[in-house]
Amino acid sequence: MEDIKSDLIGQRDVRLEKIKKLRDLGVDPFPSKAFRKDNIGDVLENFKKYDGKETVLVGRVAAWREHGKLVFGDIKDQSGNIQIMIRKDDLVEDLKKGYLGWDNLSLLDLADFIEVYGTIGKSKTEQITIMVKNIRLLSKAIRPIPRELKDKEQRFRRRYLDLVIHPERIKLFERKAKFWQVQRDFLKKEGFMEVEVPIMEMVPGGADARPFTTHHNALDQDFYLRISTELYQKRLIGAGYEKIYTFGPHFRNEGIDDEHLQEFYDIEWYWAYANYKDNMELVKNLFLEIAKKVYGKTKFSTRGHTFDLADEWKEIDYADSIKEKFGVDIFEDSDEKILEAIEKNDIEMGGDENRNRMIDTLWKSIRTEVSGPAFLVNHPKFMSPLAKSQESDERLTERFQVIIAGSELGNGYSEINDPVDQLDRFLEQQGLREDGDDEAQMLDIDFVEMLEYGMPPVSGYGQSERIFWFLEDVTAREGTFFPQMRMEIENSTKEIYKGKVEFSEKKKK
Repeated sequence: MEDIKSDLIGQRDVRLEKIKKLRDLGVDPFPSKAFRKDNIGDVLENFKKYDGKETVLVGRVAAWREHGKLVFGDIKDQSGNIQIMIRKDDLVEDLKKGYLGWDNLSLLDLADFIEVYGTIGKSKTEQITIMVKNIRLLSKAIRPIPRELKDKEQRFRRRYLDLVIHPERIKLFERKAKFWQVQRDFLKKEGFMEVEVPIMEMVPGGADARPFTTHHNALDQDFYLRISTELYQKRLIGAGYEKIYTFGPHFRNEGIDDEHLQEFYDIEWYWAYANYKDNMELVKNLFLEIAKKVYGKTKFSTRGHTFDLADEWKEIDYADSIKEKFGVDIFEDSDEKILEAIEKNDIEMGGDENRNRMIDTLWKSIRTEVSGPAFLVNHPKFMSPLAKSQESDERLTERFQVIIAGSELGNGYSEINDPVDQLDRFLEQQGLREDGDDEAQMLDIDFVEMLEYGMPPVSGYGQSERIFWFLEDVTAREGTFFPQMRMEIENSTKEIYKGKVEFSEKKKK
């Protein structure tokens, strides 16, 4: 690492000297404008249209090969990679315009961004090429691009390098953008309107999660970063909107693993005059839309599971599945018997040993074996503080969860619109909080007040980017541009800026 660091500093010094030489020639190494005419990808895909035509392309220098009075190179933009060919006798210099001459090409380096004007054709090896007449520097790279980053941590910390070194990951995140766009287009087609709701909330709600706390100086009051958009969206349903959704970041102050991040993007909608059965059909259609429009297929393999989204979506009964697997009746059996089942089957349980968490632990051990696609239904009322009770059995709720590849990838309800029922559920959750469960939901009395003015029947559903990670079979951090990490400064950077910048990294407590 030290040798690499020293080499980096040496190369950086050489490139800084080249910047000085360029400026002495009157050439700006960082001009503000490029004059691109076409994207590289368009030229490659429509060669016949461009063959023999002049154009201006831009990109980062990815390769450089000198052969006497001839230079071959590669430049790449987001759309593709193309060969450039520079003949000494054809290159036109005009330093006032920033066009470099043959004798100035040594001032260019790999990783620089350049602009080339020339004619599209093919080389002797039949490779699509632009025959360069003018070449202009757009941005001088002071550091060389490494061939590889030493480990995953470096890839996440320096994603800007990871994407250059591994262009296939550019495509992954392009698919992620399409993953979200397909969902927004689908909801628009179904008559939903996108709305904005607060990110900072006085009372966080809509999920069982520990929130991040911040302080609002002007109001001199603590706020929480939202864990869900549910309660504000339902306020809008009470106001008269009938089909609405939000798209944006959510925050949950929980542990990091391959399937969870503390900041993640989520899409969540609420549909007035519909129930959870209506929403289940909509969700199934949305998954098929994502599969076909983003991936062009419905069959996937991930996390050791294989599933086909075009198959029939099985319904799994929450209580029955636990009784069948463990012989436990979650409504009648004692806490001791439930705990005994957990211990007897060597199931790991995190958090407090309260009844809700123990029952959830049993279900999650079953879930890991379900490939899906499936819907988990008939959740008990005591596990679902925001879901409407079933008319046929008050112990159960009108709730569903999407189960795919051993995990829960979406959550929907018929929402409670009875203010008395909702207050009772909140108070039950408040009791769990007072007993030490800091993931239980807080009492939002303003929301109860809204319900007293009336809210129509409504079904809500939310799903996060976790679905994308599963469809791609990547970890949460691999599927996120910039996942949160403990701050760390490279030793080479410390050495380069020593005496100019004061570095203070927070140590792990």
